[in-house]
Amino acid sequence: MNLGVLAAGIAVLSGIGAGVGIGIAAGKAVEAVGRQPEASGRVMTFFILGAALCETTAIYGLVMAFMLMGR
Repeated sequence: MNLGVLAAGIAVLSGIGAGVGIGIAAGKAVEAVGRQPEASGRVMTFFILGAALCETTAIYGLVMAFMLMGR
């Protein structure tokens, strides 16, 4: 078995962490808007920033998987 394929599979698992992080952030954003509806614009701004940061880890893992598969 090629160890590069195994390493690529492990690298793609970083998407799980990103999904969990975005899910928690979305839940907290909905909770915050439910408590203070007038702050929804500010909450949405921080949510989008946090989601983008979470998503970069998944993209990094995907890029690493592609690089390992190309070896």
